[in-house]
Amino acid sequence: MDQQPYSRPVYILFLTLPFGISSGFVTVTLPYLLTHQGFSVVTTGALVALGVSSNIWRFLWGPVADLTLSLRKWLWIGVLATIVTLLILCLVPYNTKDTVWIGAMIFISQVAGTFVVMPVSSIIAHRIEPSKKGRASGWYQAGNLGGVGLGGGAGLWLATHFNVITAGIVLSIACLLSALVVQLIKDVTPEKGRGILKEIGILGKDLWAMVRVPVVLFVMVLVLMPIGSGAASNLWSAIAGDWNTSVDTVALVTGVLSGVTGTIGSVAGGYLADRFGVWVAYLGSGTVCALVALIMAVLPFQPAEYIGGVLAYAFGLGLLNAAFSAVILYAIGKKNAATKYSLISSLGNVPVVYMTTFDGWTHDLRNSQFMLLAEA
Repeated sequence: MDQQPYSRPVYILFLTLPFGISSGFVTVTLPYLLTHQGFSVVTTGALVALGVSSNIWRFLWGPVADLTLSLRKWLWIGVLATIVTLLILCLVPYNTKDTVWIGAMIFISQVAGTFVVMPVSSIIAHRIEPSKKGRASGWYQAGNLGGVGLGGGAGLWLATHFNVITAGIVLSIACLLSALVVQLIKDVTPEKGRGILKEIGILGKDLWAMVRVPVVLFVMVLVLMPIGSGAASNLWSAIAGDWNTSVDTVALVTGVLSGVTGTIGSVAGGYLADRFGVWVAYLGSGTVCALVALIMAVLPFQPAEYIGGVLAYAFGLGLLNAAFSAVILYAIGKKNAATKYSLISSLGNVPVVYMTTFDGWTHDLRNSQFMLLAEA
């Protein structure tokens, strides 16, 4: 067992997979299933946005990971909660009359996923060498996007070829197996000897000191902007019919292939952030996503264009997500890392929520072409 103070950045890939799997099920598998059960694209987009919105609020429970149990214990709690809520979501009847109930379960399942990424972000801050944090950010987002490939693509294929319960069971096993990697990482425990109220006071002062730093304020404003929010990726399966794309192609492209492509983009983005700096990496990758959406809008709406566009978008989103994590890690330092990362990354999820809703609205207002042009 590796008990060195610093761990390999690639470990972060496996620790993030459960979060990505849960997210992929909500953003890929469910939109396809819902739209084929009579839900409109705008309603489906709103339900997905509701699930994504859980990431906005995770800074509220971020201090729990910093001030109470060890990071390893919190990761296991998050993984088990993710598995339970995923299975429950597979049992919910997909009926338009139950929209509120479905939305509530989607939100709860994604809240559970936040308890996976909170300790992972702190593990990066404490157990990855400073010179390799960009690479760790890449692996973090690779786990996120690779998990989306499993939860989305594999989940959709299993749900349409077998049933949604089978999909939930297989995905839950994948979550459990990937989380075992945390045993290879030296645990991080909160400092002892101080009361919880004193800890909260120290945490509050640390957060206040952080937000007074100009570069942190700049990062917080930057991530609130819709630069490469990647919102279209939450609706690819719901609008695939506009490109006359079959369900197996949708499952393969939005799932496994997007996961692999996004993973490659994330790893490349991490290295680019280390090599050229976080600002070039973030703004450049956001530009890539906008250009892909623009090109997809003007090309013919045929299966080949759908496949190429979705994969190119996934690569750009991988670049962007790695740069996003690197920007935040650049700003927060080590102390109370889970709370700080949760706070800033929560802001970064605001544009994902409003852009996913916006994309659904623009699609139903006109069509997919108008949606892509509006996003770009």
